[in-house]
Amino acid sequence: MNNNLIQNEEFLKIFEALVKEQAERAEKIKESASFVDYNSLDKIIIGTLPGDGIGPVIMDKVLEVLNVLLKDELASGRIEIRSIEGLTLENRVATGETVPADTLTAIKECHLLLKGPTTTPDKNSGLPNLESANVKLRKELDLFANVRPVSIPEKGIDWTFYRENTEGEYSLGSKGIVISDDLSIDFKVTTTAGTERIARAAFEFAKANGKKRVSIVTKANIMKKTDGKFLDLAYNVAKDYPEIRTDDWYVDIMAANLVNEDIRSDFQVFVLPNLYGDIITDEAAQIQGGVGTAGSANIGSRYALFEAIHGSAPRMVAEGIADRANPASIMKAAVMMLRHIGMTDKADRLDVALDKASDALNMSGTAEGNTAAEFTAVVLENL
Repeated sequence: MNNNLIQNEEFLKIFEALVKEQAERAEKIKESASFVDYNSLDKIIIGTLPGDGIGPVIMDKVLEVLNVLLKDELASGRIEIRSIEGLTLENRVATGETVPADTLTAIKECHLLLKGPTTTPDKNSGLPNLESANVKLRKELDLFANVRPVSIPEKGIDWTFYRENTEGEYSLGSKGIVISDDLSIDFKVTTTAGTERIARAAFEFAKANGKKRVSIVTKANIMKKTDGKFLDLAYNVAKDYPEIRTDDWYVDIMAANLVNEDIRSDFQVFVLPNLYGDIITDEAAQIQGGVGTAGSANIGSRYALFEAIHGSAPRMVAEGIADRANPASIMKAAVMMLRHIGMTDKADRLDVALDKASDALNMSGTAEGNTAAEFTAVVLENL
């Protein structure tokens, strides 16, 4: 390479360090604790992270709803809602930390987290090149399962996606290597323990919720070592669930299947590696009505984070119409949070109320649309 940016020996040292880091991580996954039993807790602590842009607007509205829905639990001390203010872009830039240390400490004192959108600076922003706060939190809290439901009853669609959240291309997304002006290399990671736990989470969900089909989505015909491993391990886990039909699809074909009205209603539960899950779940959310209508859960053994899946909408803030932001996504996330801790009746009530509000109002995110406050008022009327 004629003394270009990184010589062969330097590259090998960097690669060796990355492999060692991931091997240690793979061993650590095996030691992960069992899941929290929320029924055994004297108090469940929910931390709220408003985030950036429209985040504080929609967080205020979901808290209005939760304060009504959880009135008895809040009064008795069974549930505590804590406001954690440090995860703003301004604070992150000021400290130079993707998640400021004191904010992370406060986060780890909670059991559940309800999060608004956070802005990740891009290279043209003139701001420090901070890592995505979402990616950082997934790593720090080991939130290995990203769960996204999509429901369109009138079209027969009831999908739940289990996206692996800590591996794949995203695991080392900020640690690729520029070999020379002509060559750059990124890495993809698949571990046995990491794959087995996301596959088991998907099958356990299917079993607990009466689902009869789990579809594995990869590109195993091309990515033979990583996706091939994911596919083989997922099928191995499937052997423990003989009552559930298991099949597999390549990610490009699945992208087409989701818009194929002849077959898409047959799918129920999906399990996917990280990158494919990111893309496919956004497509599914768009079919439902846009990413603003979808919530998302990030689940680990100790912590669980529930969030709106859309961005911070700086355009709306700049135009002075942040009050027109649709809080449906973060309220859908709250539905998932309530289900996660076993409050199914309250989750069902909120889910129905959200559908009625969405049908009744024009949440276009424009000056002509309804406001977040108007949406929340209709939700509260229908609880």
